[in-house]
Amino acid sequence: MNAVKLPTLYIEGPALWASTLPGWEVARAAFRGEGAPVDPPAKRPSPQVLPPAERRRAPDSVAIALEVAAAAVAASGRRAEDLPCVFASAHGDLAINDYMCATLASQPTMLSPTKFHNSVHNAAVGYWTIATGCQAASNSVSAFTSSFAAGLLEAAIECATDDEAVLLTGFDVQSVGPLASAVISDGMLAAALVLAPSATPQTVASLDWELVRGAPAPSLRSDAARALARNGLADALPLFEALARGEATTLDMPLSGHQTLRLRLAPTR
Repeated sequence: MNAVKLPTLYIEGPALWASTLPGWEVARAAFRGEGAPVDPPAKRPSPQVLPPAERRRAPDSVAIALEVAAAAVAASGRRAEDLPCVFASAHGDLAINDYMCATLASQPTMLSPTKFHNSVHNAAVGYWTIATGCQAASNSVSAFTSSFAAGLLEAAIECATDDEAVLLTGFDVQSVGPLASAVISDGMLAAALVLAPSATPQTVASLDWELVRGAPAPSLRSDAARALARNGLADALPLFEALARGEATTLDMPLSGHQTLRLRLAPTR
């Protein structure tokens, strides 16, 4: 039986934020070897899509996720309220999880309702859809160290099936407390892009994709990306390095020990 040819999709509006690479232009230059990470590192972003009070209360995970989601949508020239969205994270907000566990073990009646509200894995996508008025389909995905790959597969399937653009956002933050002995995640990292079913003036690359048997993940090519490799969202970095370099390439993004999402990228500008 011949394999089914999956439709070519198109990438718009790549966005990335880390404390050493606060924005796509900084990250793009560093990934290309044409710039350096910022020093001292940037403080967490303050996403303007949120009202001021919500900006202050939002945890780091929500702040970085909404920062890149808004940047990707703006660069795509699309309307946030119209875009279905997929948010992916390996661990959610580990600092809040640590707080919840410690408080429940010591003073359970002192548990903060706001932090409890922010502890759920779909908190970021909830903030996004409420803030933007988005009533399109939304999804929250987690697949441990393959979370961005799983989110990309989900977004690609939605885009191809429904023939409409989809926002993909990934994020992970620092592991703290006892959780840090079991879960490795350093710093803050978030990345986003828009997948579209057809090319537009905002398209930066075409994307052919297929599922193949297990294959190793590609090596990171820049010091700037390697410095972020211990974050839970590190599986997104090879794709964003490739987009920054603007080179035609094939990337393997492991989904499990047995299955891989294979991407063939071709720059359009």
